[in-house]
Amino acid sequence: MKFSQLRTIIQVAELGSLSKAADRLHIAQPALSRQVRMLEAELGVQLFQRHGRGMVITESGQDVLRHAYRVIGEVQELRVCVADSGASLRGHVSIGMPPTVADILTVPLVTAFQEHHPEATLRIVGAYSGYILDWLHRGEIDVAILFESKSARSLRSTPLLEESLNLIGSADAGLSPDQPVEFDTLQSRKLLLPSAGHSLRTLLDECTRGLDITLNVQVETDSYTVLKDLVRAKQGMTILPLAPIYDEISAGSLTYAPLLNPIPKRRLMMSYPTDRPTARLAQFAGDVLFATVTDLVKRQVWAGRLI
Repeated sequence: MKFSQLRTIIQVAELGSLSKAADRLHIAQPALSRQVRMLEAELGVQLFQRHGRGMVITESGQDVLRHAYRVIGEVQELRVCVADSGASLRGHVSIGMPPTVADILTVPLVTAFQEHHPEATLRIVGAYSGYILDWLHRGEIDVAILFESKSARSLRSTPLLEESLNLIGSADAGLSPDQPVEFDTLQSRKLLLPSAGHSLRTLLDECTRGLDITLNVQVETDSYTVLKDLVRAKQGMTILPLAPIYDEISAGSLTYAPLLNPIPKRRLMMSYPTDRPTARLAQFAGDVLFATVTDLVKRQVWAGRLI
């Protein structure tokens, strides 16, 4: 197996075409095709499905691709270690975040990479914390933002903040930040919430068990955009942290009230796996995320308490 074969696999997978990969790498297309066939023969798996419009990576190819990214990244790390410590990095980094967090942090993160490491490629995945945790363990992502995980032994985690959940209503819902709402009164309100299994819904269900009440959930959707649209359309109320609806609260299209007895709270963590070294691009991503969260909390854009 040669380093050039791994570079070829990455380019063909990203471009979906041998001819486009050949143009990018400035190598004749027959030579690239031969590299792919030789690697498939060595590994004993088919890496790509060929068709008239190009090439699509197979499931086995996806496994090889993840390792190829890591190897290329490690080689880049080696070069950087013996070069200028402030030099721009190349390589690939994957970051997982819950959707509400991704909505807030994606733009500052991409902006920082464009400014400091413009040749690096960035993959941002938005999903439930449970999925992100699984991908982190399997090596599919390099750094994750998670709501507090119980699998702490397998992770190197840094607490970021603790945030409270609030009752969210339309502009004329009669909610006010100065008038908290007792949690047990939620059973009489028409609610729009994420589905069971979502970390936010799990937290709310734990609160209801302590009070022996049942929430009146009329609509379930895991899309925060849909939840906000439904609330604005006066189809019910929802329960969310304030950060992802900061613009709507400022504009007056949504209103909120704190919840009491209990106050539903959750902690946000930044985590790296402990079973492999942290690449410099992943560390840079983590540093940017930490600094961004800290800045947003201090400026009161993100309603939370720094830990």
